[in-house]
Amino acid sequence: MNHSSVAVVIPAYNEEQTVAEVVRVALQLTPVVIVASDGSSDGTARVARDAGALVIELPQNAGKGPALYAGLQAAEEGERTEQVVMLDADLLGLRLEHLHILLRPVLSGELDMTIGIFEGGGLMTDLGNKLTPHLSGQRACRLDWLLGVPGLGQERWPEPAITDALRRGHLRWEYVELPMLAQVMKEEKRGFWKGVSYRSKMYVDLLGYGRRKKRSQKDRIEKDQGR
Repeated sequence: MNHSSVAVVIPAYNEEQTVAEVVRVALQLTPVVIVASDGSSDGTARVARDAGALVIELPQNAGKGPALYAGLQAAEEGERTEQVVMLDADLLGLRLEHLHILLRPVLSGELDMTIGIFEGGGLMTDLGNKLTPHLSGQRACRLDWLLGVPGLGQERWPEPAITDALRRGHLRWEYVELPMLAQVMKEEKRGFWKGVSYRSKMYVDLLGYGRRKKRSQKDRIEKDQGR
């Protein structure tokens, strides 16, 4: 079934090896598939466009949050877009079934958001996903709600901001299993030591979300008091 009210948004940074297949599967769900290339220096934008996606190209690498936000803004321009499915660009084994698992509870009104967890796709990706399920990039929800998440477009990694907004807004959400799905490990994509360095920087940034949020709130209060 073709869901014309649904957009699939795929932030991508140097993912020319895998993004085309993710786009191909997403197009089986909806014609609105958007890849936000986050300052990629390889052929990510070209292969995604050739695969049939609408491609938004950020001029420099700003992070997954700004790329996701740019993709969501492009999706908002479609008058009929109501729901959004978010996917990582480095998935392996993606099938239409996985998109339906994410989307069905949101379309039915049962849940406000689903968060996908790998199951059986590979030892390391399964383990990493289950240790930090709140960091999963595979999600579905209403587009208008997601665009309203505070700080979404400023956070290099948007998942903590999204999860924080879910909890504070008392929304209904659940983890859903995505069978036989995996993703390319950073150590495989960038080489072992570069991958370890990249992963370490990612976790440092993720752990700093609470501190940045408090500082932002403090700055806002001081600004209001100075008026």
